[in-house]
Amino acid sequence: MIPGNQISTLEFLLLGFSQDPEHQPMLFGLFLLMFVVTVLGNLLIILVVSIDSHLHTPMYFFLSNLSFSDICFITTTIPKMLVNIQTQSKSITYAECIIQMYFFMVFSGMDTFLLSVMAYDRFVAICYPLHYPVIMNPHLSGLLVLVSWFISFSYSLIQSLLMLRLSFCTNQIIKHFYCEHATALTIACSDTLINHILLYILICVLGFVPFSGIIYSYSKIVSSILRIPSTDGKYKAFSTCGSHLSVVSLFYGTGLGVYLSSDASSSSEKGMVASVMYTVVTPMLNPFIYSLRNKDFKKALQTLGTILF
Repeated sequence: MIPGNQISTLEFLLLGFSQDPEHQPMLFGLFLLMFVVTVLGNLLIILVVSIDSHLHTPMYFFLSNLSFSDICFITTTIPKMLVNIQTQSKSITYAECIIQMYFFMVFSGMDTFLLSVMAYDRFVAICYPLHYPVIMNPHLSGLLVLVSWFISFSYSLIQSLLMLRLSFCTNQIIKHFYCEHATALTIACSDTLINHILLYILICVLGFVPFSGIIYSYSKIVSSILRIPSTDGKYKAFSTCGSHLSVVSLFYGTGLGVYLSSDASSSSEKGMVASVMYTVVTPMLNPFIYSLRNKDFKKALQTLGTILF
């Protein structure tokens, strides 16, 4: 048994998806493509929002932060996975595992908070349109993002410090494609009761509380929209929420499936596929969802294309 502070000699093995060497080139190409598309797509959103003054609103400010978080989110897992496939090595050092785990929790937490903040923004815009500029002022928008970053960094730091107190046996196997926190706890050689208690508390507080806020915001939004007399007015109001609601459904639908299903908790292949959906596929699809379903963004994108070409 190796104490948690002796990090130089301890390594974990990330099993990943397939042990068959014939599948490795296909997996490498697939995940490399998704990584490149995700980074470029989200960078494009940040660029368009930064350049076009018409998009300097709270909604697009939150969207650009979500894009930045998604770039960092996918960067915490996929590059290491690609390196392991290319070098035909499944190892990850203890220090790398803790760092990956820390930043994964930071950016996954940021995604949940930002989606909740964006739902609140839509709630104010639709339910209190006349007061929207006053309520969602730049000061409040910036404060909401800063608080989200602070909470995400803080709880991730607490979880990581608790991991450092654990002891692990040598050559531990993690049945996942990244250092997933709950899976890493199952291979610890020391008592993990405190870690598990805090993990479940944080999942409830930082997972279900933002999700409850989203549900509440959209229940009020739907109620307000149904009171609009004209059909065109209802369609316009729903269209402003369509992109965000699609992303929320995809992120929470797959994310909650990972933590609530028995398959996911046992680190089965189905659990890893579900993890890919919310850690890789959702960040990749976000730029397409927001650009294809948002007239303002498409117009800004066309303007940028005209300037560049």
